[in-house]
This record gives sequence, C-alpha cells and structure tokens, in this order.
Amino acid sequence: MIRILLAEDDQVMREYLARALERSGYAVVAVDRGTAAVPLLEQERFDLLLTDIVMPEMDGIELARRANELAPDLRVMFITGFAAVTLKVGQAMPNARVLSKPFHLRDLVAEVDRLFDRHDASGLN
Repeated sequence: MIRILLAEDDQVMREYLARALERSGYAVVAVDRGTAAVPLLEQERFDLLLTDIVMPEMDGIELARRANELAPDLRVMFITGFAAVTLKVGQAMPNARVLSKPFHLRDLVAEVDRLFDRHDASGLN
C-alpha cells in the first residue's frame, strides 16, 4: 500500500485530506507540523510527503529539504494558499508538485493518483 506522510497545521484540513486519501486506498500518517514529521521520516518509509508550505516551527519547504536528505526517492507535493510561495517552491524544488488552495478533494486525489500511475482509483465523484 502506498504510504503518505501528511503535514498540515490546520486540524480540519488535515482530517479532511487524510480521510479522502484513505478512502482512495492510501495509508496516511498525519501530523500537525513539520517538526513532528521529521522523526517519522527517520523511522519509517513513505512514498509521498504531502505538506502545507506555511506552518509554524518548520515550513513545508524546509521539511521537504530535510525529507530529501533522509529519503531521496520520496515524492513531494506541496499544498498552499499563497501564490507567491508557489514561485518559491518552483525555484527550491523543481521536481515537486504544487496544489494551490482552494482545491476540490477529487483534484488532490487525482494528482496523487497520477504520481503513482493509478487511474480511476479515487472512488470520489
């Protein structure tokens, strides 16, 4: 099963995203900040880091850099509501995907499905 580490500081958004991804057949471990994600990256294997960019303590870009050191094959997808931050991501991590808020859950699931070559696996209409 594909494992996703989700770092999102907004509790409602975190639960919403985790539930949608789990319903689509992904195993999700969700944390509320980047500093909580690092120990998990050190101890466990994940296929995707899905992270908000703007978070307290450690932003998503720093988390992704740290994740890349720990697991170079880990795929990264950022979620953000700030357009200016999207440009910064493109410069810092050109291979990462960025999904801008607001987005529909089916868009998120479809983007994750594409990353792993899963087609029509979402079950969300």
